[in-house]
Amino acid sequence: MKVVIVGGGIGGMTLACKLAVGGIIAHVYDSAPRLEPIGLGVNLLPHAGKVMQAIGVIDEIAQRSVETYESTFFNRFGQHIYSEPAGRHAGYDLPQYSVHRGDLHQPMLHRFIELAGAERVHTGHRCVGFEQDADGVTVHFHDTATDAPLPSVRCDVLIAADGIHSVIRKQLHPGEGDPVYSGVNMWRGAVVHKPFLHGANMVRLGWLKTGKLVLYPIRNDVDGQGNQLVNWVVEIETPKYKAKRDWNKEGSIDDFIGAFEGMHFDWLDVPALLRGTQKILEYPMVDQDPLPFWTSGRVTLIGDAAHPMYPRGSNGACQAIIDGDVLGRALLGAADPRDALEAYEAERRPATTRVVLTNRSTPPDIILKEVFDRTGDKPFEDIDMVISPEELAELSNNYKKIAGFDRERLATAGAN
Repeated sequence: MKVVIVGGGIGGMTLACKLAVGGIIAHVYDSAPRLEPIGLGVNLLPHAGKVMQAIGVIDEIAQRSVETYESTFFNRFGQHIYSEPAGRHAGYDLPQYSVHRGDLHQPMLHRFIELAGAERVHTGHRCVGFEQDADGVTVHFHDTATDAPLPSVRCDVLIAADGIHSVIRKQLHPGEGDPVYSGVNMWRGAVVHKPFLHGANMVRLGWLKTGKLVLYPIRNDVDGQGNQLVNWVVEIETPKYKAKRDWNKEGSIDDFIGAFEGMHFDWLDVPALLRGTQKILEYPMVDQDPLPFWTSGRVTLIGDAAHPMYPRGSNGACQAIIDGDVLGRALLGAADPRDALEAYEAERRPATTRVVLTNRSTPPDIILKEVFDRTGDKPFEDIDMVISPEELAELSNNYKKIAGFDRERLATAGAN
């Protein structure tokens, strides 16, 4: 079976490794001139970690990342709302890892090259479309640097892992609407900083109306003095669609720092941390309405090409990883790739649709909204008088079930 994967990011490389471990050596095409360790922080949740374990890269990822100790919630006055353990500390078989995207991607790239050979990775190839017939698919490429046509490629099955601007998605759904803006603008960055709290906390702080901050360390001892690389994301309600949907658009601290000026806590000086960041990126919180189908004959979508979603609940990378695992297993076990693609979509499209819609209505940080609303955005005397520990736990656990990483499910389902 000749498999072509367009897009060598997290989802595409997961699928390539899954297939290679099982004996199918795919060709991976990417528009970038080189597959470099770009990006900022992501979280590898235990269900996605099982996939990394199955393809043989979890040990290298663990060495590069921070094992998350707990998720911790505060209001904007620095008052503690709720904490829950993460990963192995919560009883999962594997840890939760907070990791730089490059430190997640590079081990998979190295593993694929080890299994398949570097000649199976084709960079500088921008996909411009495809044609298919009963016997296969012809994929067309242009040179990324010159825009000159490159030789077309014939394959048995085409997998679109080419992200939020997927050309293949657009060809399958030419009349699709525009991205759906949430009304929230985001700024992101990473900064070298001394450890705070346990040195392994994912912190969610404040709320969208007045300024929300998510921060967590993604590398340990980056300078030989014990300091960490800390990833942060600012989210603020912004009526107008300010930024382009471009992960590399530079932002300005002046656009949001005012919301955080008063956040000087005994465990963290928030404005000082934000001001210490050298490069800030800006991105609107957008997604796409779920598609009615992903698969057409021998072509299907995975990752952001299939289901762009809000970057909430550590789901972007993790859902792409699960896509790659499920599709890989289907292709490895099928006599006809078309049957595999249909089986994959039947499992994953309903699951990711639930995540997309839940992220719009009741994301994991709904805890912060509940406290914000119930207190009228004022300090509280006792959190138990605002909301019970049981209700807080239920809000968190309900999201885990929808996103597919509740502990009970993972205890009975391993990665194959």
